Order: sequence, then C-alpha cells, then structure tokens
Amino acid sequence: MRAMVCGTWGGPEQLTLTNVPEPVPKPDEVKIDVHACSVNFADLLMIGGTYQTRPELPFVPGLEAAGTIASAPDGSGLKPGDRVVAILWHGGYAEQAVASVQETFLLPAEVSFDVAAALTSAYVSTALALNRVAHLKPSEVLLVLGASGGVGLAAVQLGKALGAKVIAVASTPDKRLIAREAGADRVFSSAETDWKDQVLAAAGPSGVSVCFDPVGGPLFDPALSTLGWGGRYVLVGFAAGQIPSIPAHRLLVKHRAVLGSSLRYFRYHDPAALRETMDQLFAWYAQGRITPRITLRLPLEETAEGLRTLAERRAIGKVVVHVREDQDTPSRAGG
Repeated sequence: MRAMVCGTWGGPEQLTLTNVPEPVPKPDEVKIDVHACSVNFADLLMIGGTYQTRPELPFVPGLEAAGTIASAPDGSGLKPGDRVVAILWHGGYAEQAVASVQETFLLPAEVSFDVAAALTSAYVSTALALNRVAHLKPSEVLLVLGASGGVGLAAVQLGKALGAKVIAVASTPDKRLIAREAGADRVFSSAETDWKDQVLAAAGPSGVSVCFDPVGGPLFDPALSTLGWGGRYVLVGFAAGQIPSIPAHRLLVKHRAVLGSSLRYFRYHDPAALRETMDQLFAWYAQGRITPRITLRLPLEETAEGLRTLAERRAIGKVVVHVREDQDTPSRAGG
C-alpha cells in the first residue's frame, strides 16, 4: 500500500511516498481503508522527534483515519464496509490503518470522510479542553487565542455551542474575518499593543472566564491578565514555539488556575469521554452548530505541503489529505 513515511527526524520535506506492507490488526483492532486524514500540529512535533512519545522509525504519521472498515473482530459491532472515523497514535497518512475498536466511531450519513477527519483530532481535543477541563458554562466569557487555526476555530464554534460569549484574537485581517465568520462575538488583533485592554473592555467587569491557548509564546502573559475571579487558563499547545513560564504568584490574585489538556492523556485515563464527545460533536454538526472549515484539500503525495502550511502558520482552518480518489460527497464543510 502507499503511505507517507517518516524515516528520519526532521521537517515535512523528509517525508517520502513509499510502498509499505499493509498493517496487521491486533485482536482488539480494526483495519480501515483510509479515505481522509487531517493535518495536525502534533504531526509536526512527531516527525521532528519532539512529541511526548517517539514512534520507532520508520513510521507513518497521521492522527486519525476516516474511511471504511476492511476487517473487524467478532463482537465489535463493526463490519466490512462500515463508514467510520478512528483516533490513531499514528498511521493515518496511508491507504490502510489499524485502530482500536474502542476508538473507532461509526459515521452518521451526513458526515463525509473529510468532515470526519477535520472533526476528530481538532474538535475532540478542543471539546475536551473546554467542557471537561475548563468546565466552560453558558454565559461565561471565552477568550480564544490563535482563533483562525484548526483548533482555534473549533474553540470559537464550540464556545458558542456551549453558550459562551466568545472573544477571539488573531494576527491578520484575513484570520480575524474567518474567526468572525465562525461566530466570535468580538475579534481583536494580536499585533496591536493594546489588545489585552481591548479584550478586558469587551469582557466586561467580571473579566475573561476561560482562556483557550494553542499558541503560547508572548501572548501568554497578557492573556493571563485578562482572567477574572476564578478564571481558568487552558493550555493545549505551543504553536508559537515558545513554552511560557507561569508566574505562580499571579494565580493567587483572583483565584485563577492554569490547566493543561491533551487528547493523548484522555485516551489513557478517560476513554469513555472520547465516545461521549464524538457523539456530541456529530449531534452538533447535524444541527448546524459546528462546521469544520476546510480550506485546503491535498492528495496523499502532497502531505508534506499541508504540513509546511501548518508549520509556517499559513493554515486557516483545517487541511485535509485525501488518501483515495473515491471520496464520498462532501457535506457542509466550509472552504
């Protein structure tokens, strides 16, 4: 089968399209004929050798697989031909992938493969961060940094679905327009020196309730200052490349908390939350409350270009890799 293979640690340019043996599923795994997989920041960390865990070289990146069941174990409730999406440790950038039965989800008829790929890593991890970690409540104020990327736009849409007032911060006019179109109530430029003051004015006297941060770097310190009494700051990644230091004494001032959220560790410690979250996302998609914005679709052999777009922070919304030509009809995905 064809696959994009990482043979050495490095950037997207060292990925090669290679013929490799088909994966062999374990007794508790399904084999999937992959149709689509999305591009995620964690893929860049993984191929660079800087992720929390390092797969053994060579390996195939890709953190989800949307497609059809090729084989499934007895008693799994899945059968060949079923349309599914699965969360993977890696392996999505290939014509076939294996996944745990527990992390494989049947797709509703209205959810296309590319929408499923765009929803899975970005929206599941974001929903867990907002709902299970930050406990965002209706009428609270959510501040979203990096609001035009895949997880940033997911946070904007999910914040609105959860009933929050959403304030978005993005770096360029085009990115701010996308955040506004996604439903943000107010949008500000991170390039302006007074963006923190603008956020505070928009948040009102109680300040920001929850800050969702996939960026880190120099935005962290001013964003922390926007939190009001009991504010929760949720770190989900460091796209800026700089991991901020937390000034612990500032957490005392307003009973603030800085929290971390990672999809990987929910898989270890609370797997039931994954299925509950996936069901909720499918329901919200059917209701039109969330719609992944897919702005770039690429064939498998151009996966490296999708990763470069992400690495250079040129990506707006989600980038999806089409592994097979016989894609099902896309539904309401933006872009």
